[in-house]
Amino acid sequence: MKKFIALLCVLLIAGCQSTDPLSAKNDPRSEWWELAFTEPDYMKVWVETSSVQDITGKVFSDSGAGTAAGGEPDDGTESARGWAGVGGSGRRVVGADLPVRIYVRWQSIVEQKTWHAWVDIPEQGRQMMVSSVNQRCPHKPEQEARFMASVYLGLAPGGVVQVWVRDSCNHPIKVASAQAEIEPLGPSQGKNEGRYAYPVSDKAKLYIHKYGIPYGSW
Repeated sequence: MKKFIALLCVLLIAGCQSTDPLSAKNDPRSEWWELAFTEPDYMKVWVETSSVQDITGKVFSDSGAGTAAGGEPDDGTESARGWAGVGGSGRRVVGADLPVRIYVRWQSIVEQKTWHAWVDIPEQGRQMMVSSVNQRCPHKPEQEARFMASVYLGLAPGGVVQVWVRDSCNHPIKVASAQAEIEPLGPSQGKNEGRYAYPVSDKAKLYIHKYGIPYGSW
């Protein structure tokens, strides 16, 4: 009898797994993951370059560059403080396995400084990347799982780097952070006569005059 009950339990567990409503086994998904950049409001950045080292040891240079997701809202608040939202479209890191660490070099426009850093991605973050495309959100099991895993790098004045990945419910979860160093060659590796990609915008100037740059809030 005990053997029969044990066998029945095994069959029941197997049956539950095969009909798991949260399984995304048959949902469409990309074979790659994406790298995206975000910035606090008014704190404009220009990403010069980024690289990814994956779990196999391979390094993928020029994994992403350009602008970051952010804005200059006319809402009269100190919206640059903290991270009000994490978003923006990214670029697929084609050919890369899950990331072990990511390099980024960027221009902080409001500071007129150039920063660079390596940031380590913990195992927890990699596991969440995998589960986000293999498991549906428990609160919305009828919806397909995320099509592509994402890594977001938040870049802020003072050389602050924050890293988020999205879970199965599309929520950004912070998994890592790093302190960047000043790039001694300056913007564009000294090949652009010290010029930055953008001037400080008029809106950013007004915001900083009123509230300052909120160092320590990121």
